[in-house]
Amino acid sequence: MADRLPPEARRTRRRLRACHECDWVVALPPLRPGEKAACPRCGHTLVTRQRHPAQRSMALAVSALVALLVAVSFPFVSFNAGGIGNRIELIQTATSLIGFHQPLVAIAVILTIVVLPSVYLLGVVWLQFGLLRREPLPASRSIARSLAHLHPWMMADVFIIGALVSLIKISGMAQVELGVAFWAFCLFAALLLMTTQSVDSDWLWFSLTGEPRAPHGARTAATAASQGLTGCPTCGLVNRLAPDGHGHCTRCGERLHARYPYSLQRTWALLAAGAVMYVPANVYPIMTTTSLGHATPSTIIGGVVELIQMGSWPVATVIFVASIIVPVGKLVALAWLCLVVARSDELNAAARTRLYRLTEFIGRWSMVDVFVVAILVALIRAGSLMSITPGPAALAFGTVVVLTMLAAMTFDPRLIWDPPLPRQARQSADPDRGGPR
Repeated sequence: MADRLPPEARRTRRRLRACHECDWVVALPPLRPGEKAACPRCGHTLVTRQRHPAQRSMALAVSALVALLVAVSFPFVSFNAGGIGNRIELIQTATSLIGFHQPLVAIAVILTIVVLPSVYLLGVVWLQFGLLRREPLPASRSIARSLAHLHPWMMADVFIIGALVSLIKISGMAQVELGVAFWAFCLFAALLLMTTQSVDSDWLWFSLTGEPRAPHGARTAATAASQGLTGCPTCGLVNRLAPDGHGHCTRCGERLHARYPYSLQRTWALLAAGAVMYVPANVYPIMTTTSLGHATPSTIIGGVVELIQMGSWPVATVIFVASIIVPVGKLVALAWLCLVVARSDELNAAARTRLYRLTEFIGRWSMVDVFVVAILVALIRAGSLMSITPGPAALAFGTVVVLTMLAAMTFDPRLIWDPPLPRQARQSADPDRGGPR
């Protein structure tokens, strides 16, 4: 059975990989369950081997789907203040925005917390079920390709933080009651995270289609680009490129490039668009609170100040970091990387790569403020007595988050390592560094 032995135990030849972040070609060592292989040049994790990967990820995916079904079937949260109250379900956090002429924000919310996670989990179940029955189901290769593309856009864990911030904001003026769906969604978010971490993509692709031989003449301890090669970002297979530097993966069919076409130009364009949208995101109100007929608009920074005045320093810190520090920091960090990418050297390339990893990881957490607005708009709906409506900044800020995430995706970190590194050859041959030979 494919699940009994790792790929290394069923191959006598070396399995080559090209690091996605520094382009260094290495040979994967034999791995036992729980072990991982990292690039000796930049430290990027190439493979993480799981124990019983098919059974583990399938069990977690099914459990997550059950938890999500409960979360969308029961009340999510309710509040009561002086006889005024409301109770909402999870889906209403998105549908309520449509009534306030915010369809794009509504679509973003429902996609990131329900639709895309469901598609991902169903894909995992489909793939692992086929492997457990020793016969992959139809379209397995296309579904396996889609899993890597869906992963960054699933934000159930971010939504939980947004829900907690929302509840803390209204707990001082109303009695809040958490429904069954709230706890089910918390469980769903945890199971979804465990599922994504349990998917062993290296084992998955090997079990689906095997592994073709490495291109003739491929060698380790050198960059893939210098050999006319590249590593597939989806399945990891090392492929030889056409003379024009492009091609398709022979195993999964993904389009391949020596370097992402127009990487810096696209990143600069997305950063410029994000910087432009960041202005209305902070100038215009992100939501308007109505109490006893009096409407009070609130900007992002105004909401932080209000939380500080209420004494909610931890919540104010979360909002300030997620909505102010992270977007600005990501814009500045990516712009700086684009400016200095041609001047990287051996001493700072690793540090700049770590900065890129951090920038790519934190971008999605800025959606906290958008989710806070979605929850409060759905929950606080009592007309002129007490209600919250979304402001134009909600769409602008959501656009900033998407644009900065796309900017991080279009930036090719291999460009950081492209300039000649004169001491790298000596270091990669040093056995104390664990470099490939």
